[in-house]
Formats: sequence, structure tokens, C-alpha cells
Amino acid sequence: MARVLIVDDEQAMCGLLSQVVHELGHAAVCANFLHQGLQEVFRGDYDLVFLDVFLPDGNGLEQIPRFQEARSRPEIVIITGAGTSEGAHLALKSGAWDYVQKPATLSELELIVMRALQYREMKRRGSPLQPFRLEGIIGQCPAMLRCLEQASQATLSDVAVLITGETGTGKELLARAIHNNSPRAGAQFVVVDCAAIPENLVESVLFGHVRGAFTGADKEQRGLVGQAHGGTLFLDEVGELDPTVQRAFLRVLQEKRYRPLGGREELESDFRLIAATNRNLEDMVQEGRFREDLLHRLRAMNIHLPPLRERGDDVKALLMYHTARICRKNGWELKGFSPETLDCLARYPWPGNVRELVNTLESMIVGAHPEPVLFPVHLPHHVRLHFVKETLPPKTEPLPEGPAPTWRWPEPFPSIKEAREISERNYLQELMRRCGKDIPKACGISGLSRSQMYELLKRHNILTRE
Repeated sequence: MARVLIVDDEQAMCGLLSQVVHELGHAAVCANFLHQGLQEVFRGDYDLVFLDVFLPDGNGLEQIPRFQEARSRPEIVIITGAGTSEGAHLALKSGAWDYVQKPATLSELELIVMRALQYREMKRRGSPLQPFRLEGIIGQCPAMLRCLEQASQATLSDVAVLITGETGTGKELLARAIHNNSPRAGAQFVVVDCAAIPENLVESVLFGHVRGAFTGADKEQRGLVGQAHGGTLFLDEVGELDPTVQRAFLRVLQEKRYRPLGGREELESDFRLIAATNRNLEDMVQEGRFREDLLHRLRAMNIHLPPLRERGDDVKALLMYHTARICRKNGWELKGFSPETLDCLARYPWPGNVRELVNTLESMIVGAHPEPVLFPVHLPHHVRLHFVKETLPPKTEPLPEGPAPTWRWPEPFPSIKEAREISERNYLQELMRRCGKDIPKACGISGLSRSQMYELLKRHNILTRE
């Protein structure tokens, strides 16, 4: 018998879901507030959580990672009456099992419960994954643990892997870990920096050339594809590949055969492919800048590395690990952090992600030598400036021209619940007027996330320019 937690402030939905769960022979527990749901999931071992988005004390979407930190690591199903494509994207990206729009029928809910629990049982009975050597990868947040689980699965076969994520998130590090944990670990890991190859030399670099293929080709040159025979070919920043090379490379992936520039015979190369990019290849396909068939070949398995700003306490773990590494490399005593310094480093958004954090840390340690403790004065100027700006009062801007909208309470006089709805709608309308329907600006003023903002605007039927 499985245990299902239902976190929803609508009594009718709690009753409906409880009925479905009980009829399938499982146990259900309901919580009407977000904080109650979090307390309950950490108190008991739950297999499945139905999580509403708009709850009286918070947004369920934003708390998916917290629910996943529970000991039982339950499957999460988001269920909402104000579904949006952005909300669905955020939910699935965060690892939710499904995203369901209310109202849902009994049969739909029954199928979701059955399928989610069936999947969970299959995972439980599956063969345990081989130990995965982390190769310097630091991270214990739910998003990173999912990435490492996927990487471990990738080592069991030669499936092509596409690693996506912002610059500096560690895409090459994860690719090397997959290679080093796979049966191909004894062969070469060949890196192709697609953004750094001169356009006129791409085919020569990838496929090699024979003597006399072009001016200056005074000897035969083996290309990177050939060098990767028996090992792994890593295409870094694959979104930078020229469209003509994309077509040639597609055939190489299909046939595992290639022709050196100027050559008459085709050669074979048995390589495993891993690619990485910080671009949205789906958008590039829509714009005609990337081949859709090549994307399908690259993305047999997709691992998305989260940005550092979404990894919580991983920042402190990374600081401790790299501080010890840098001090050891230079033969220095281990340095400590003042509480203020550690707080600044943990709260900084790190647009350059792990790469920026490591470079910043190395600069601080070298600059502070031989002082044993790092203080805010050792922080780079731009990092300190970020926190100084946070303490300054916000700039006030003049209101847009035109009369402010006026409204009166409707008749008959509304209930408190209806009054809250009216006030919320009027607040949003005035917010959109003041911000010129600029969603990021409105989020900054209101304190709402983009997903919360879009769902509220949709619920109150308020149009935006986006």
C-alpha cells in the first residue's frame, strides 16, 4: 500500500483525490496549507504528492525542490486551476511527474495515481546503478542529484547525451565523468570546441585531411572524429556548428563513417557522442539555424544542469571544496571565512555559475595571502557593489500619464472572500498600468515570481503585452 499526500486548500479537491486514492487501495493524507504539507512530507514516508499551486501561505511550484528533499523523495504531481505553459515548464523542469489542470475527472486522476505509483515501483525494483565516481563534481541539492542519477544511467549504454545549461555550470566536467565511469574510460575523451574552430577549417579539424587536400596540407592529418575511435567525442557548444557542417555531421552519427577532406575512401570511427550547449536548440530549430534531425540524434538523453543560484547550500559546499583545493595547490594553510563574507558569497547570484565562483575564490585567496581569514574587503569590487546596491532605496519613477482607474464596491456588498478577489484584481490592473504591462518590472515591484504573476493575470483575465 502506497502513501499519498494531498496539499490543496480546496476541500472538494481533497475529498475527490482521497476517494480516488482509497479506491485504489492506498492511504491518503490531506494538508490545506503549504507549511503543513512540508511538515507532513518530512514526517512520513510518502510515495506521491499532489501539490496545488496557489495555497494560502505560498506557491507550490516554487516549493517542489523542498518536497523532493524529503527522505522518501516522492513523485510530485502539480494540480492547478490556473495552468500556464510557463508553469508547466517550470514544474517539469523541477522534476515533477505531471502537471494537471483542474477540473480533472475521476478516471484521469485514477490513471495519474496508477501510473505514478507504477513508475515508482519500477524504480524501486530496478537494478541498482553502479557507483558513480564524481570526478570533482560537488552538489547535493535535488536538481544536482537528479543530474547525477541521469549521468549514472548514461554510463550503462552508448546513448547520445546532450548536456544543457548556462555557461559555467560544469557541462564538460559532467561529460568527462560520464566517460570516465563508462566502459570506454580507457580510451580517449576528445573535446571539440565548436565555437573556436575557424569556419574554413571545421571539416578538416573534424574529419581530417589527406596530403594535398588544400594549400598548406603537406601531410595527412587525422581529424578529431578519427581520434575518438573507441572513446568519446565531446562536442562543446554544439549550437555553434555551421549549418553545412551540421549536415555532414548528421551522416557521421548515422553511419559512424566519415571521409577526410580530399580523401577518396570512407573511414570508420566507433565513438560515443556527448554534446553540450548553453543555447536553446529548439528555438534555433524554429529559426532555421539548427537541423531538427541532428537535434533528435544529439538528444537521445538530455541532462540539464541547474544554474548555481538555484542550488541552495551547494554554494557553501563548493566554497569549502575549492578553498581547500586552491590552498593545497599553493602550499598554504587553509583559509577561513568571516560570517559576513560567507553570507555574501552564498547570496550572490553568480551569473557565471561555478566557473565564476571558482575564479572569484582564487582571486580572493591569492589577494588575501598571507591573511588566514577572508573578509568582505577581499571580495571583488563588482560583488561588493551588488550588495551595496541592495541596501539603497529603490528609485521612484513618475506615474504614467492618464487618469488612474476608479472603482466602487459592487452591490450587493461582497463577502470577505469576494472582496479579496476584487482587491487583488484591482491591484493587478493598477500594477500593469504603472509598469506599462512590463512583466519583469511588475514582478520586481510586487514580489511575485513570473509563474505567480502569469497565473494571477490569467485567473483575473488581465491581458499583458507578452
